[in-house]
Amino acid sequence: MIFSLQGIVQELTPTYAVINVQGVGYYVGISLMTSQTLTLNKKTVLFIQQIIREDAHLLFGFNTRSEKEMFNLLISVNGVGAVSALILLSTLSLEEIASAILSKNSALIQKAKGLGVKTAERIIVDLKDKVQKFSNPEENISTFVNNKIKDEALSALEVLGIPKRMSEKLADKIIKQNSDVSVEELVKQILKNI
Repeated sequence: MIFSLQGIVQELTPTYAVINVQGVGYYVGISLMTSQTLTLNKKTVLFIQQIIREDAHLLFGFNTRSEKEMFNLLISVNGVGAVSALILLSTLSLEEIASAILSKNSALIQKAKGLGVKTAERIIVDLKDKVQKFSNPEENISTFVNNKIKDEALSALEVLGIPKRMSEKLADKIIKQNSDVSVEELVKQILKNI
């Protein structure tokens, strides 16, 4: 399975992008939310959800892990396909979707083109216990930033020959003590403590 793609944005529309990864162009379905973060001919990293059907192998790309998680939750609901999930993610923010589900506001979910009353109600019933974490955006942003810093630091340490298993617990401990730590500082701290 493809987890992520890193490459140049070769083509960009509100609904799809072509990401050129070392000469191979990957056609990736995207939401408006992700589309707005991409720039033509610039480097990007997208988190990928691959869907394999009998007649097609489809790639869907997301700027954040949170958006990918919400997409996967939405397509887990019977009657919600990948296109409907992308339309909903293009219509409402993650917080608005979570808030609509938690407050049982099916009218807000129906604002997404193609989602009727029954499907909106099914989304609410199926996901009401799974979307709490999306309703506090401040927490999500800092977690995402910390994960990115941690991943970069661990990659740098691996290049230096230090196994990821050794440095991961230390990284978590340091980030817990100082959530504003930079990648360089995190690498230095881990090296001191190994």
